Amino acid sequence: MGHHGWRGNPPATEDEARRRIVEAATACLDRVGPAKTSLSDVAAEAGVTRQTVYRYFPSLKDILRAVGLAGVEEFAARMERHLATFGTAAEAAVESVVWAVRTVPGEPHLGLLLQAGEADFFTDGVISPLAFSFGTRILRNVPVDWAAAGVTTEADFRGLAEVLMRLFMSFLQHPTTPPPADDELRALVRRWLGPALGG
Repeated sequence: MGHHGWRGNPPATEDEARRRIVEAATACLDRVGPAKTSLSDVAAEAGVTRQTVYRYFPSLKDILRAVGLAGVEEFAARMERHLATFGTAAEAAVESVVWAVRTVPGEPHLGLLLQAGEADFFTDGVISPLAFSFGTRILRNVPVDWAAAGVTTEADFRGLAEVLMRLFMSFLQHPTTPPPADDELRALVRRWLGPALGG
């Protein structure tokens, strides 16, 4: 694999090399944030040259995307646990928007990307087929009667996931002043989304 450096401990596989670069980038982000993190910083943290990093990630943007995706599984699991406390499809759908609007900005890496003005990057990541697939999976795992709300096919789940994700991204990128309280946001989303889901 021709590894250079790696602090004397070269990775055994290509996947491990990518993982270690992502871990190095995560450490840099935690230390100084995305605005002050450079590809050179990531290379130094990983103990490799910039050229080695380029072999696995064409740009810093690609590294940041990988850092974001690395946290998606844990984020999705927390959302599923939260939504499982609601009894109907309408309640779970509405709460998914409220929870995301309140939680994403505080995420250690996704929130940093937003706060650093990387809105286009963040949107590319969230409003994407991969993100919609995660959203679909989250909805399917919420133990409510989706069929009673008319959500039965894969296309139904994917369409609902897309609408919910586009909705919470809109609230995040274009917040009102002053921002609504949770109950106000919940009431607004329920008023217009609830009837579509029988709630």
